[in-house]
Amino acid sequence: MKNNCQLIFSILFIFSFSPTITNAQAIILLQQNKSTSIRGLSVVNDKTAWISGSNGYIAITHNAGKTWEWQQVKGHEKSEFRDVEAFSDKEAVIMSSGTPALVLKTVDGGKSWQEKYIKIDSAYFFDAMDFMDDRHGYILGDPINNKFMLLETKNGGETWTEMKNAPNALPGEAAFAASGTCLRLSKDGTIYIVSGGRSSRMIILSPNDNKWKYADLPIPHGKSSKGAFSLAIEKNTRIIVGGDYAIDTKTDSTTALYTIHPYMKFTVPLKSPGGFQSCVEHIDDNIFLSTGTSGSNLTMDRGKTWKQIDGTSFNVCRKSKVGKLVLLAGNDGKIAIFKI
Repeated sequence: MKNNCQLIFSILFIFSFSPTITNAQAIILLQQNKSTSIRGLSVVNDKTAWISGSNGYIAITHNAGKTWEWQQVKGHEKSEFRDVEAFSDKEAVIMSSGTPALVLKTVDGGKSWQEKYIKIDSAYFFDAMDFMDDRHGYILGDPINNKFMLLETKNGGETWTEMKNAPNALPGEAAFAASGTCLRLSKDGTIYIVSGGRSSRMIILSPNDNKWKYADLPIPHGKSSKGAFSLAIEKNTRIIVGGDYAIDTKTDSTTALYTIHPYMKFTVPLKSPGGFQSCVEHIDDNIFLSTGTSGSNLTMDRGKTWKQIDGTSFNVCRKSKVGKLVLLAGNDGKIAIFKI
């Protein structure tokens, strides 16, 4: 969403019950004081991770976040790199919101970047990017002519084409370019989108169906700063978070329970997160972590109850694709690690 999505509040999906939260969890700050707002985060394994942010900044770590190699991508020092997808310590794709809408790729660890897609048209505004494997991925953009914009790649981000069968958008509905997680792809190829603004919905396309399915979300919406910002997928559980980033301490977040496709049922949690959340991530078994400008929250019962574990502002949290490393990132170049 074109408003500078400053993080977010929470909303979630439920499924089962699990143990209570103890005091063992901790979010440990690794570094800060960099002139960039980090929204993109991709954790490859327990050693390698990439981040992307405003003012053209990207960085990579090879030691689980202890140190980072920073750069401003040459020629793109004013770009808003709202999302990054990394496949290794050498190969990564970054996406820039705003004008121009831009996709760059590196295959040499960030030493050089190649332009793979560019649109000067101001109607194009990228919100999120996700891949189901190292070849097949999508970029979600704000609606154009009442259709969400979807770009598709089948060759690891080398080339991108606009998806003809794009989902419908309601008037005033859009997506939030806050953490790169309003778009998620499941391993079976299902596309999930959550939206906000005047309306807030979950939008789904399964690989065996050519018809998009839509469901209203019981999440605060009605203005450009409110709605669903992020979702996480784990088996049959779909947890959605969001809220109103303009009033980030408001605690009227909700949780939604997703039953087996195509049936969708949404349930409000018994205890919500402590305020607006912009990102949610599955950690392990019944455990999900969410974060936003109001702080970070944890559930150990698949979204039924939440507890705030830290009050520091972050924009995004992501877990390693292979391994257990969990990192968070936010404004002012802030990066942290989550310990459980």
